[in-house]
Amino acid sequence: MKFFIALYSNWFMDFEVIEKVILEADRLGFDGVLMPDHYMFGEELLGFRPDANETLESWIALTYLASKTEEIHLGTLVSPIPLRPPGILAKMVATLDVLSAGRVIVGIGAGWSQVEFEGYSEWDEPKVRVDKTIEGLELMMKLWTQDEVTHEGKYYKAKTAVLEPKPIQKPYPQLLFGGNGDRMLKLAGKYADICYLLSNIPPQVYDERIRKILKAAAKFNRAGKLAFMGGDLSTRVPYHFKLYAKKVELAIEKGASYFLTSFPRDEEFINSIRRFATELIPSFK
Repeated sequence: MKFFIALYSNWFMDFEVIEKVILEADRLGFDGVLMPDHYMFGEELLGFRPDANETLESWIALTYLASKTEEIHLGTLVSPIPLRPPGILAKMVATLDVLSAGRVIVGIGAGWSQVEFEGYSEWDEPKVRVDKTIEGLELMMKLWTQDEVTHEGKYYKAKTAVLEPKPIQKPYPQLLFGGNGDRMLKLAGKYADICYLLSNIPPQVYDERIRKILKAAAKFNRAGKLAFMGGDLSTRVPYHFKLYAKKVELAIEKGASYFLTSFPRDEEFINSIRRFATELIPSFK
């Protein structure tokens, strides 16, 4: 089992704590950390946090954090592919993979924050956002693996594009999918290295999502090439060995080989991470 921490934000005011968490997680032997990738979170969070739209650019922040760490993998949960020109994102990811000696995980999503897209890109209906995600991801993979790319698609174009240096990881950094819609589940089966599914959803829903992913994976001869990540992201439950161990056991029962966890953002935040690493991780390695 590999253990990842879900960071709760890329908010500027939280970054001092985020940096401490990542440095400590790296020291303690966690396998990875995942950061949200949003520029704006929308009105629903402004009542909860007036600074909800005061964010750091996640890929730049992760590059800074990569320079401070040694072993831990760094990624997003998840990056909305249609938000940026995919060629630019591919270059950003490749640069970080080179500078981090191959420690990047790329979260793949279609986006959900309308205010974010309207502010920085273009908001489309769900079908178009998924279409853009598929075409954008395939263009990114071409750029990561081909010497020169010319692409004439419905949404994106590239003429004799050269992306060098290539990512350290081959053929490209690990792709993490966390979507739940039918088309995104099928896309995960086709391309994902890791699929994140909440462990605490109803069993019939979980099983149906697994079935769709594995059916798509089998279609593309990838049944043995993807892994599942379990865990729930409730940060309201204080760390307790038996409680968190039960969560890990549930994820294992559901076939996961990765576990994503989070901790309450209170005065025990860092101490909870230390206790999890010293008390729980050795029992499942």
